[in-house]
Amino acid sequence: MPQENKLKYEEKQKRVRDAIALKEPDRVPITPPAELFPILNAGYTVAEVVYDTTLEKMKNSVVKYLHDFDPDSGIGLGFVFAGEGPMMELSRPKNMRWAGMPGKIIGDNSIQQFIEYPLLLDDEFEEFFSDRTGWELRKSLPRTSELLEPLAKLSFGLRMGSARQIAAHFSAPEFRRMIEDLWKINELYESYQQKQDELARLVEDLGYPMNSGGMAAVPFDSYSDGLRGTILSLQDLYDNTEYVEKYIEEAFERQIAMLKATADIGRGKHVFMALHKGMDGFMSDEHYRKYYWKHLQQIIITIIDTGKVPYIYTEGKYNSRLDCLSEVPPGKVFYHFEEVDMAAAKKKLGGIACISGGFSTNLLQFGTRQQVIDECKRLIDICAPGGGFIFETSSGLSYAKRENVEAMFETVREYGKY
Repeated sequence: MPQENKLKYEEKQKRVRDAIALKEPDRVPITPPAELFPILNAGYTVAEVVYDTTLEKMKNSVVKYLHDFDPDSGIGLGFVFAGEGPMMELSRPKNMRWAGMPGKIIGDNSIQQFIEYPLLLDDEFEEFFSDRTGWELRKSLPRTSELLEPLAKLSFGLRMGSARQIAAHFSAPEFRRMIEDLWKINELYESYQQKQDELARLVEDLGYPMNSGGMAAVPFDSYSDGLRGTILSLQDLYDNTEYVEKYIEEAFERQIAMLKATADIGRGKHVFMALHKGMDGFMSDEHYRKYYWKHLQQIIITIIDTGKVPYIYTEGKYNSRLDCLSEVPPGKVFYHFEEVDMAAAKKKLGGIACISGGFSTNLLQFGTRQQVIDECKRLIDICAPGGGFIFETSSGLSYAKRENVEAMFETVREYGKY
């Protein structure tokens, strides 16, 4: 890394770390989630990037975004599935749609769309808890991927079968095709991972810290997102409490063990957690504390104990949850808000945790340059005093107007000085 870039890297890294530690850096850091914006800013369609397995188009998009706007952290592939189109065509997921997929089901510039439906049915709880591997193989996996549908035919009986029986199963034409495609997917992802690592190194060499240091999930989110779906999971809080409690305690133990085992893995220090089902109105305060916050709080503490920073990405309104979010060690947590009263968040969390977000990306897409400038200043006036504030948008920049993104970065850099 050239000396000039090394100094820039250290400056940006210190600016973000000081804000998280509730100090006043030289100015307010700005690290908005870029999402699709770099791709569109570089003149590509999302479909082009999703199907470019070389990752050259994504690399060009990332480098141009960093050069044009100079954020205080680097970006990588993000969650746009760059280069993964061919792999997804092989796996044929049933619960996802992506730009450029066969049939053009969504637009070429659309972000991926996830389809939520229950994988664990009402009459399967006993099977799920008594034979998890069998349930995963024969029911869960075939329900999520067309490629894995042959697994639904597995049935070895009580003895699990002899080698001859297993060979007969896996020699059937549909199993042969499945296995061959799985080999192809693995080969493609091995090459893909190398290119992803090369991009991360390039970004750091340009002077931008890659803060991402892993991911974690709230156990109830895993239950709702991956097993029962939103509606059934919330009904289960009343009708199937014993199953909810049994699962989330199991998932909690696995999550804690994973965080400890991977403490030294990851280029950065921020462990990302998206809070999908904890927003205002999804559950009562009593249920939130019992089924959601109890585990989230302990996961946050575990992340801190491993020497990393919990980056808690709240989704939806979060005004009624601020009391809970304040129950963490001071100067160790980074909260992002999509929709919250930022003045209330500053009052409640100031001196406890770094806050960010609250700036509507709709304003960047549909507002005027002056409206963007005025809103940036208003948010800085509320949140910046005393430190503990990083400027981020409510969600990804994606379809924002370039002139408005320019105005946002310029205003934060100039008006956000301490």
